[in-house]
Amino acid sequence: MTSWRPTPALVRACLLGLGGVSVGIVLGQEVLAVLGAPFVVLAATGLAGRPRRSPQVASRLDHRRLHEGQGATSRLDVDDLAGVEHVTRVAAHAAHVAASPTYGAVGSLADRGLPTIDFSPRRWGRRAVGAERVALTSPWAGWRWGPVHLPETSLVVLPRTAPYDTRAEVPQPDGLVGRHRSRRVGSGSEFEGIRPFATGDRLKRINWPVSLRTGELHVVTTRAEQDAGVWLLVDALRDIGVSGGIDGRASTLDLTVRAAAALAEHHVRTGDRVGLLVVAANGARVPLGSGPRHLQRLLGTLARIRTDARSTPPERLDLGTESGSVVHVLSPMLFTPLVTATASLQRGGTSVVVVDTLGDALTEPDGADRLALPSLAMRMQKIERDDRLRRLAALGAPVVPWRGPGTLDTVLHQLSRRAQVPRVRA
Repeated sequence: MTSWRPTPALVRACLLGLGGVSVGIVLGQEVLAVLGAPFVVLAATGLAGRPRRSPQVASRLDHRRLHEGQGATSRLDVDDLAGVEHVTRVAAHAAHVAASPTYGAVGSLADRGLPTIDFSPRRWGRRAVGAERVALTSPWAGWRWGPVHLPETSLVVLPRTAPYDTRAEVPQPDGLVGRHRSRRVGSGSEFEGIRPFATGDRLKRINWPVSLRTGELHVVTTRAEQDAGVWLLVDALRDIGVSGGIDGRASTLDLTVRAAAALAEHHVRTGDRVGLLVVAANGARVPLGSGPRHLQRLLGTLARIRTDARSTPPERLDLGTESGSVVHVLSPMLFTPLVTATASLQRGGTSVVVVDTLGDALTEPDGADRLALPSLAMRMQKIERDDRLRRLAALGAPVVPWRGPGTLDTVLHQLSRRAQVPRVRA
């Protein structure tokens, strides 16, 4: 159990005070006695101010679940501040976590409030913060309690949802109620056309200007609004490049996770049903769902993604997709088996959109030797990857580099027009 111990300052004051006064009296040197008198006063004051009780110290975070770039304050709780004049905290450094003060060291007088430390995670995932050492000091710096070690706290950092919005509709909405126009005529607000009145039509649908002009009753037809089933397939097999958090360069996994978070938030806000499949060694699957709670489940699953160098790409992707679902494959497309599985989905009739999240991970730095083995290997890998993407595009699966807002507008418009073209079945 930690107890109050004398500080080096108190020990020096005792030695200098008693030693100076004693030597001055023995040798008859009044100067030494006069010089040692102030240290005697400091020693006596420090000894008299010794605290009698050992306090209990704990730290707590205001929030345990944050998005990238948000902040949480670590507060200190001390059950007994009697005899405490100064409080010092030193927090351990955590990867991809910025602290304020910069080096995580802060101190203040107890009567002015206990010191706080602000943490701001700069990258998604689970971050261990709050590991620190705390020391208390009595008045006149005579006694010190600690430093004691406080355990770390797990902080869940959700990926930042980059601003993303699109006015394009999904190709084949298949739900009951939503914001996308159905291919079938029904009760809705989207104008479809005007036709002659038939038995069973509602009277409120009659278009009187056209009916009076033609002499026959005509009604307005509309399209129903339906929701869509959207699957997000996240490639977490490897993380290419070095992540600098939200303040620096993004690795391939950073782009993939943040793009998936942006798409999930957009489709859930639109009213669609969204599912998630993480392709990794410890992959996860979230079934189709909607609503704010489902969005938090999707973001939490993305924040728990871990990469493993031993993980292998699957030869087949079993999503259990229904007819009319749309699959967004978010991947740098560096592995042939995953490309093959994506092509199988496309051949099976699923609307597949490949979101390229490679970014500039394979870009050669300025001044690099183009004849060096790493540069040659990088260029060969890019050539093979470009060939895979061309084959996917030839099968009808569009490939779009992730660029934030409006990335999928053109592609979804084209898929919607393709879905309305009649198909010939054998």
